[in-house]
Amino acid sequence: MKKLRLATLWLDGCSGCHMSLLDTDQRLLELTRYYDVVYSPLMDIKIFPEAVDVALIEGAISTDEDERMARAVRRQSAVLIAMGDCAVTGNIPAMRNSTGATELLRRVYGTPDQENTPIPSTDLPTLLDKALPLHRYIAVDHFIPGCPPSADALCAALLAVAKGETPCPNSRFGA
Repeated sequence: MKKLRLATLWLDGCSGCHMSLLDTDQRLLELTRYYDVVYSPLMDIKIFPEAVDVALIEGAISTDEDERMARAVRRQSAVLIAMGDCAVTGNIPAMRNSTGATELLRRVYGTPDQENTPIPSTDLPTLLDKALPLHRYIAVDHFIPGCPPSADALCAALLAVAKGETPCPNSRFGA
């Protein structure tokens, strides 16, 4: 059996979903029967590969770089799974949505004319006006909710996808 190419990514989130993935413990060995991990923040790979079979994305889309990366991952992945509540609903990152990006930066950094409170402006991604879940930007094939999702849920979903099954009933949505 040819192994599937698996990629994981986190956007605006806390990395808790990736910690749950690691919490699958010895079941990681079972998953390696089905998957080769080809990209992850837990690896030192700089460029997202082509022809990924399954991509797990954690986190909301909060910056122009998050959006660019999510769109690239979608283009290069056969199956895309929103992993965790930030990717599924926006969760904690979306709590800032009551103000726009400009007001948020003003509240955090003060006004540009205040001494010692410069608003960052170089070498940083542009903050979008709202932090939104993945499906607001890209087509998502499956959703695994939870903050973070349990190791059991992640393992079961990955095994189901590897076997050609649907990991969660009614989990298919479009952008």
